Amino acid sequence: MKPFIAIGELLVDFVSTGPDVAIQDAPGFVKTPGGAPANVAVAAARMGLPAAFIGKVGDDPFGAFLRATLDNEGVSTHALLTDADARTTLAFIATRRDGRKEIAFYRNPGADARLAPEDLPVEALQSCACIHFGSVSLSREPARSATLEAVRIAKDSGALISFDPNWRPPVWGDPDAGRSAIWDAMPLADVVKLAEEEWEFVTGTSDLEAGARKVLAAGPRLLFVTLGEQGAWYDNGRQRGTLPGFSVEVADTLGAGDAFVGAVVSELLAAPSLDRLPETELRRITRFGNAAGALSCLKPGAIPALPFCAEVEAFLASHPTDP
Repeated sequence: MKPFIAIGELLVDFVSTGPDVAIQDAPGFVKTPGGAPANVAVAAARMGLPAAFIGKVGDDPFGAFLRATLDNEGVSTHALLTDADARTTLAFIATRRDGRKEIAFYRNPGADARLAPEDLPVEALQSCACIHFGSVSLSREPARSATLEAVRIAKDSGALISFDPNWRPPVWGDPDAGRSAIWDAMPLADVVKLAEEEWEFVTGTSDLEAGARKVLAAGPRLLFVTLGEQGAWYDNGRQRGTLPGFSVEVADTLGAGDAFVGAVVSELLAAPSLDRLPETELRRITRFGNAAGALSCLKPGAIPALPFCAEVEAFLASHPTDP
C-alpha cells in the first residue's frame, strides 16, 4: 500500500485547562503534541494507513518529544528534519465548547517555517497515495515554496491531494495575503476541508452553496465543510448535502477537524474512483468522518484524542439509528 504523507507544522500545543476563557485568564496549560498536518498524519495512521510526515523541529526537548510522539504512533519520521538554528514552534490555545479557539503562536520563525525545497524526499513524494497540507506552512518562506513543490511533485505522480486551509490569523501579518495564498493553493487540491468558522473569510460568503461553487470552480473535486456538532456538508458539484453530527460529552474540540480529515481521506483512498462516488457512498464516508470527529472530542488535546478505526466502527455500530 502506498503511503499517506502530510507536510507542514509539527508543534507543541499548550492547551488551557479550563474551557471558555481567554489565554490570559487560563488557570493553566497542558502540553500536548499537535500541528494540524501532523495530527492528520496520526489520524491516518490510526485508520490503518501507512503514514509519513515531512517537516522540521528544533534541536531541543520539544522537538525530541514530537519526534518520539510520531515514532510511537507509527508515523515515519525519515523526512522529519532537525534544525539546529531555530526552536520548535509552540502554540498556546484557549478552547471554547462551541469549537472556536484562541491561539498564540511562538514562532519567530520556528523550525517548521524553515523547511526548504532541497529538504524534500522526492522519491517518497513520487510514490505516495496522498499528500495532505494546510495553510500555516504557506505563511513563511522557505516552507511555502517547499510545501507547494512537494504537492506538485505528488500531484504529477498521480497522488490524491488533500488541503485544509486551516485559517490561523496569528501566523499571517496580512489577512489578505493569507487569503490569497489559500486561493493560490486551491487549484492543486482534489479534496478540500474547511471549517464553518473560517468559511466566510475564505470564500467571501456565508452561503454554503455559493461558496462551494467558488471552491469547486478553482479545481478541487470534493469539498467538505465541518459544522461542529451540526455535522458536515459535502459537495462534489453534482451531489451535495449535510450529514448531522453525533451528540457526545465534549472535553476538547481541538483535533476534531483533523480526525475528520484523516478518517475521510482513508475511506476515499479505498474507493475505486473519487469522480464516480455514488451519493450513498459519499454520505457513508461523511458520516464516518463525523463519527471520528465526535470521538476526538471526548479527550483533551489533539493527537492523544484521535480515534482508531476500530473505535469509529464500534461507535457507528452502536449508533445505527443516528444520522
